[in-house]
Amino acid sequence: MSAPVVLLPSDEVPQDYLPTNNSNPLRLGPGLRILSQPSSKGSNHVLTATQAGLLTTDAKRNTVSLLSFPNRRYIPTVNDFVIAQIHHSSVDFFHCMVTPHTAHALLGQLSFEGASKKTRPMLKQGELVYARVQSVGVGAGAEVELTCVNPATGKADGGLGPLTGGMIFDVSTGMAARLIRASSSSAENTDAIEGLVVLSELGKKLEGLGGFEIAVGRNGKVWVDCSNAAESAVKVTIAIGRCLQETDQQNLHTHDQKKLVTRILRDMKLVS
Repeated sequence: MSAPVVLLPSDEVPQDYLPTNNSNPLRLGPGLRILSQPSSKGSNHVLTATQAGLLTTDAKRNTVSLLSFPNRRYIPTVNDFVIAQIHHSSVDFFHCMVTPHTAHALLGQLSFEGASKKTRPMLKQGELVYARVQSVGVGAGAEVELTCVNPATGKADGGLGPLTGGMIFDVSTGMAARLIRASSSSAENTDAIEGLVVLSELGKKLEGLGGFEIAVGRNGKVWVDCSNAAESAVKVTIAIGRCLQETDQQNLHTHDQKKLVTRILRDMKLVS
């Protein structure tokens, strides 16, 4: 039971690894799908993997998920947050690049909070949006659709919408997933669980410079904006990007992440 389980696409999740908390509905993370529901009180769901990854479960929350391998190519999954770049627009859609060398995703021109034909954003080629994957279709050539609102509320929850200013940094898809989980407010001590303290360390040390905003896309893109840092904004933004990328590339542990943050901020003369 304690041995790690690696699943490949179409592999079935071993029944012994499924949580048995019947008080909460079973929740699936990206990369898994349900083949069949329990047919009786004593039976379990039948789950299969749609991508390769390491199986993880949380009995308390009754969740099952796959941790994707760090450097794999991003495959759009419904409800993922992504940072997309506008390639061109048509009458009803913005055509967006989510990953290089793949078909463009479609973002409806009215898929923004409060958007109408008169108030919709006039986005140009090269501009960025923080969006949620709404649908991925089925079969070869299926179109990926994005939205910048929560379908349940019609609001731009979680910072969805155009990203103005700031800079974009590339990280591995595995690092992006860890950053998203580590920034979730729903888990206690998540930084320690994910082995990531780089963002919290940067937040502490840069608080006096106005802090920073960050948006993380599951497609391996991180947007950082430090406009409140005035004349130091560019240096602070670059420092944050370097910290994230070096933590990712060197697979640093928590202690080394703290040392890295201190070193880079000193090198750029942002702290004494």
